[in-house]
Amino acid sequence: MESFSSIECFVRSAEVGSFAEAARRLGVTPAAVGKSVAKLEARMGVRLFQRSTRSLRLTEAGQLFLGEVGSSFNTIQNAVANLASAGGQPAGTLKVSMGTAFGRLYVVPLLGKLLRRYPAISPDWHFDNRQVDLIGQGFDAAIGGGFELPQGVVARKLAVAHRVLVASGDYLQKYPGIIEPGDLAHHRGILIRSPQTGRVRSWQLTSRDQQHSPLMLKPGMTMSDSEADCAAAAQGLGIGLVSMPVALPFLDSGAVQRVLPDWYVDDGNISIYYAEHKLLPGKTRAFVDFIIEQFGEQGLARRFSAV
Repeated sequence: MESFSSIECFVRSAEVGSFAEAARRLGVTPAAVGKSVAKLEARMGVRLFQRSTRSLRLTEAGQLFLGEVGSSFNTIQNAVANLASAGGQPAGTLKVSMGTAFGRLYVVPLLGKLLRRYPAISPDWHFDNRQVDLIGQGFDAAIGGGFELPQGVVARKLAVAHRVLVASGDYLQKYPGIIEPGDLAHHRGILIRSPQTGRVRSWQLTSRDQQHSPLMLKPGMTMSDSEADCAAAAQGLGIGLVSMPVALPFLDSGAVQRVLPDWYVDDGNISIYYAEHKLLPGKTRAFVDFIIEQFGEQGLARRFSAV
């Protein structure tokens, strides 16, 4: 029977496509990972990887073996981790990715409550507006919107992802008469640049009664962050299109007001993502359940809706 550590080295190397990266995540040297995989290949009598100085690719046999052992290995590993948890409670490093502004406004304030409930969890939280490779980069969970759902990852909806048009009160007094979407064509836009593609997206407005109209604003400036967009709009520099969670503090303080309040952009959902396993690590299950619970208690799904 092959050792657990040898199979772990193989599975992690296959997931990330690199002995060096697998070694970093396992806390050993690349040479140790390579040697362990080589021993596994020798015992099985097949080559599992095609190696070159620039790449590490699974052979046909390697792909077949990964398909046979990958999910079972993760289930066993999670079971061991759960049994090893402190006093039967969720424990270990919890690696989570979330948007910068969203995480600061809505997830970080929950940190104290999370740790009081699960003191053996050690947060390792990453703030980035780009989509991460949940499995390949070793994340336990991610929170965001508009993510592609790769194989092996599931999503639990937290709220709708609506964007709204905002401007300062001074701007709206200076330029009254914005009654319908067509009126926007004469106004300076503070546009959003996608952090994934670097391009300014084209948006479609939706009304409360489900009519649709293209968003037409004169390009005035571009931002890759909704919080920066909203701050610029608060200075009277134009009309911004801002995600509702980020707009809320500005709207609550009166720094900005909604423009065309009966219209919004439907950008899908805000969800929490995690790897699909028959037996999730206790820390991941606890975090997912905690976030869903807190969103419900605080009424965030209702507050994030622009309707």
